[in-house]
Amino acid sequence: MALQQLVDQIVRAAVVEDQSFSDLLPQLMQASQAASPAEMDAALPRLAEGVAEAPPNLGGWLAIVTGAWIENGADPAPVGAAVVNRITDVTAAALAFGNAWEAATGGKPPPDMQEEQPSQQVFDTVEPHLGDGTVTAMMSWFALPQFALSGCTVLQTAPSVRAGLSERDFLAFTAGKAGEHLGQMNHYQALLRVLDGERLLVLDRASRKGWTVTIGGIGDNFQLHVLLAGALIGRPGGLTGDRPAPEIIACFLNADVPDGRPIISSPWNLVDAHGEMIWNEGVPADIPVVNGTRVVVLDPPSYKRTFPAGRRFPMMPATMRVEGMHLPEDLGEWWPHITAPKG
Repeated sequence: MALQQLVDQIVRAAVVEDQSFSDLLPQLMQASQAASPAEMDAALPRLAEGVAEAPPNLGGWLAIVTGAWIENGADPAPVGAAVVNRITDVTAAALAFGNAWEAATGGKPPPDMQEEQPSQQVFDTVEPHLGDGTVTAMMSWFALPQFALSGCTVLQTAPSVRAGLSERDFLAFTAGKAGEHLGQMNHYQALLRVLDGERLLVLDRASRKGWTVTIGGIGDNFQLHVLLAGALIGRPGGLTGDRPAPEIIACFLNADVPDGRPIISSPWNLVDAHGEMIWNEGVPADIPVVNGTRVVVLDPPSYKRTFPAGRRFPMMPATMRVEGMHLPEDLGEWWPHITAPKG
């Protein structure tokens, strides 16, 4: 059976909750193993319709297949927004379930969504608080792990989807609330906050020089730190110091981590315009905006800070482009807004 035909059958079964879904799912998974990226691309829009329209317990399985296809070469861009929109709805319903459970039980933790399953007892516990929405909320709670995995794949591999999201702060806040119950949603939240096409002003306090850089796909400030070092150290008009080896820079951009996962060290402290430390565990979106621009100030390291090489999100390529250098005399209007480092 052709992949598109099989996808159409399983989507129709999922939407109407036909029992044939349980037989079609292993067939689809087996057929997917031999499918080419072109075949998956052709069938993916129909599969995404199933993710969007099927009940959460079945749509979650279709979301898993969608993520697997993307990891195997299918193009996420045409379907990514639909997947993310459905995850938003499922997350909201799952949170409603969690709130109802705690209200019904006097604050007891909800069922473990990865270890337990829907049941009549679970339904009866929350039904007085959720009414007609009980089934959807309960199914969303237990399907959220599947949707979260798919969502992380989509957001890592589709910068156009990330860039096209509206109300990202709200989506990230909601994902963070779900992260209190499911760790994978903390990764999803971090991906929602990834900046693409974002300009930073980087200032070196010692030389009073600066650079405008444009970043994209950076998952945390460990990665930002290394890519700044690769972009600024040893280049004409740049900074002196030990530039990371090319293979180290590459694995923070889009390459595999070298064997043994080398340990590297930070050449600077990164500080924001208010003198506060930019912690490596944070993300570029945490950096405050001053006069419409996020500002990073380079200071000597206060201690030797080491970490293993590699990207937090291995499927997400990163970019950093130096747009221009600014001499000290070009930055006279900026430095009055820059506070000395605190602590």
